[in-house]
Amino acid sequence: MAHKTNAVRLLDQLGIRYELREYEADPENLDAETVAAKVGLPPQQVFKTLVARGDRNGICMAVIPGDAELDLKALAAASGDRKIQLIPVKELPGLTGYVRGGVTALAGKKDFPVYVDEGIDLFDTISVSAGIRGIQILIAPCDYLKATNASVSALIRGKK
Repeated sequence: MAHKTNAVRLLDQLGIRYELREYEADPENLDAETVAAKVGLPPQQVFKTLVARGDRNGICMAVIPGDAELDLKALAAASGDRKIQLIPVKELPGLTGYVRGGVTALAGKKDFPVYVDEGIDLFDTISVSAGIRGIQILIAPCDYLKATNASVSALIRGKK
């Protein structure tokens, strides 16, 4: 049985249905494409959570498909910032309570604004980190958006 992470507890509190999928985490290879292969989903269905800092509004989270690259200008526009950059990996635990490969927009240390790529609407189910390496949450996109209070926007490179 998978661990009850804070993210899982939050979903339980909200009465949101989900499925947990465990996999063998490799600390040397935490990219979303590898995780997708291990949980048996296409990379574009496994969403990764990136943490950024804007010049006007501070910290926010961007949730994008695992095979995509974040468009920082699009995130800045969505968040109301002029400039935005990803935070250094060493700052993740202090800001979010999570480590690289386990970052999720669910039940972090603080509720930061969450921006999700519009590609989330392409699937009946998406996969996101459960808050630790080695466990993914499979969840309906509408439920994920509700649980994270996220805004949906075009956030990846190559999309307008």
